[in-house]
Amino acid sequence: MLKVENVDLLYGAAIALRGVSLQAEIGQTTCILGRNGVGKTSLLRAITGAHPIAKGSITWEGQEISKLPLYERAARGIAWVPQGRDIFPLLTVRENLETGFAVLPHGQRKIPDEIFELFPILKSMLGRRGGDLSGGQQQQLAIGRALVTKPRLLVLDEPTEGIQPSIIKDIGRVIDLLRSRGDMAIVLVEQYFDFARDLGQRLIVMERGDIVANVARADLDEDEFRKRLSV
Repeated sequence: MLKVENVDLLYGAAIALRGVSLQAEIGQTTCILGRNGVGKTSLLRAITGAHPIAKGSITWEGQEISKLPLYERAARGIAWVPQGRDIFPLLTVRENLETGFAVLPHGQRKIPDEIFELFPILKSMLGRRGGDLSGGQQQQLAIGRALVTKPRLLVLDEPTEGIQPSIIKDIGRVIDLLRSRGDMAIVLVEQYFDFARDLGQRLIVMERGDIVANVARADLDEDEFRKRLSV
């Protein structure tokens, strides 16, 4: 389980997160929603170690990881698919996937067949440069690269951004399949309520660096939740 407790995050004098707390459980997708600039990406950066926190604690699988750098968190099973995908445009699809090997022991440095079962298009494009792929294909590549690291916590930042509807459906199917296996926690930042509602077992709304709603999908009052998002 991931536990974020009373976390503050600063960019200079600017407060990006203020006393944020949440939990993300194995076998569940936790969806974080909110308008632009409310701290969603900053929260993911805190979880993954891309930016240090100023206060609070982050615990993963019972161990405090707040002081660990990004690469050590990755070695402990935390994988991040950032907004904008950040694939390497001059590397081939195969080479992009192989960058995930960095956190794996030498004996495990193999692209799992599962990646191509989840994203069949990648198998036919192994020799193509990442920069030549469409936005949707790059997003599939970015998720595939994260899965190469064999994560137990998968963190995704707006995976539907700029993606055609057919690929959005494929990505949603993959996320739900990964969750249903029961060996991974998923934290998903999303702009589209319907996508988040369909995938998330827990839905969270952020405003001004804080969490203002945190509900299980079974207890969701959709009208009230949408009002929170429109404020």
